[in-house]
Amino acid sequence: MESISDKIHFFKEDISGIELPIKFTFPFCYEPHILCRYAANEVYEYIKENIPLFPDVSEGKMFGVLIVLDDTGTPGFLAAYSGLLNNKNQHKYFVPPIYNLLNPGGYFKKEESVISGLSLNIDKLEHSMEHEELKLSLSRTEKDGITRISEFKILMKEKKRLRDEMRDVVDKEKLIKESQFYKAELKRIQSNINEDIMHKKLELEQFQNIIEDLKRERKQRSADLQKRLFDSYIVLNALGEKSTLTEIFIKTVLKFPPGGSGECCAPKLLQFAYANGLKPVAMAEFWIGKSPVSIIRKEMEFYPSCSGKCGPILGYMLQGLDVEDNPLEQSVSLQTIEKVFEDDYIIIVNKPQAILSVPGKIKSESVEDILKSEFGRSDLKAVHRLDMATSGLLMFAKGEVNYKMFQQLFSSHSIEKHYIALLDGNISVESGVIKLPLSSDYIERPKQKVDYENGKESITYFKVIEHLNNITRIDFNPITGRTHQLRMHSAHKDGLNVPIKGDELYGKKDKRLYLHSFSMRFIHPFTGQKIYVSKNPEF
Repeated sequence: MESISDKIHFFKEDISGIELPIKFTFPFCYEPHILCRYAANEVYEYIKENIPLFPDVSEGKMFGVLIVLDDTGTPGFLAAYSGLLNNKNQHKYFVPPIYNLLNPGGYFKKEESVISGLSLNIDKLEHSMEHEELKLSLSRTEKDGITRISEFKILMKEKKRLRDEMRDVVDKEKLIKESQFYKAELKRIQSNINEDIMHKKLELEQFQNIIEDLKRERKQRSADLQKRLFDSYIVLNALGEKSTLTEIFIKTVLKFPPGGSGECCAPKLLQFAYANGLKPVAMAEFWIGKSPVSIIRKEMEFYPSCSGKCGPILGYMLQGLDVEDNPLEQSVSLQTIEKVFEDDYIIIVNKPQAILSVPGKIKSESVEDILKSEFGRSDLKAVHRLDMATSGLLMFAKGEVNYKMFQQLFSSHSIEKHYIALLDGNISVESGVIKLPLSSDYIERPKQKVDYENGKESITYFKVIEHLNNITRIDFNPITGRTHQLRMHSAHKDGLNVPIKGDELYGKKDKRLYLHSFSMRFIHPFTGQKIYVSKNPEF
């Protein structure tokens, strides 16, 4: 057990007038408590004062703080970093890892060395002169065989031409025997070539089998090591219970922990607190250093815990704590939804913020549910979606035929859409276009990331409406409709580099997400009329 005195830090400034939170932080959607902000600032100062100890922190790293009460009821904080820092997982200022996989004498490092040796051997064999020569020899034999057969067929064709010319003056039986000879000879040549090729293939296959055996051994050792590793991660919860990561994840759709599970800040912090009799009060995670290319991280901004790796772990570790309710699951009860446009084919409504467009995983009434109830039509279907936090124009089709027709308008970009947003800061450009390849961040769902290799193109035109007090009102015209497109285009450093106000996924939480679907313009596919519908935001 680590010494508490090195790990618990007491605030430098007077915090006696600050009230402690009633409930513990819901880690996947929260507003940092003021004590968490104080603690984060102290961690930041410590890092900057000791930068020689952390030379790689400038490249970017997630840190976390946990406000705790010691056995006297005095508040202090614990600090942690995600993964490794300067290739180390332990430092006197920060809590230790749940399991020290870097222990030089431990099983993990020893087996990792064996696996690394296998990888090195595989690489040497795959790129060896012997391997290259075997592949080259097979290729030459195959090409030479094709050439020999082609040349012999040309010879056979010429011999046939000569026989055809001599059919009237030479014994036909002799000509038949000659024809049979060349056919038999072609078969002998083909047989010899095939035998040579099979011999070369066998030599190459025997060599490659050695490589494949090593790969199978490496794969099996890696799988066994991963299981043994995650069996070694024994995590605690507030009820005093224990469980391995393997046992926790077997109950999820993943069935097995993703790589790096248990190495994030939040599990480390809670584990140390439980193991040392400290009472968890509040928690927050924040970024220090350079922004990464794919995901949105800005220095000293706070972020929720990742749902992929930490979701199941924290779900277990928080058992026994009185945790804040998930704000995303708070039910919004609405009697009616404002109708903006309706004809025989579609209904366009003004969707309030904080309500689902269509039924989802969380237990909350959706706009579709309300409309079906209000209009008594079970065939109403959302033609497109708006994020739960986004307000504004949302189109529903009356029946499957109309749904397919209007969905085609959206997919072919035949509906001109405009959104109004408030950016949480000023931008220096007045208009332009943003193009970023986006893909799903499977570890941190529902977040998206910029993926220059496999992402799908997303395009948004923008125009500043006005500059307010460190706020920018902006018009967005998205050409494509990727998930979280406008939110990513606003917040990412290769976009506007300023998040939408209230964006708790990519920026800072506020009263709401200040993003509103403002207008739609299209040619009606059934009537041929030009339709323009708009609804101003409430902000």
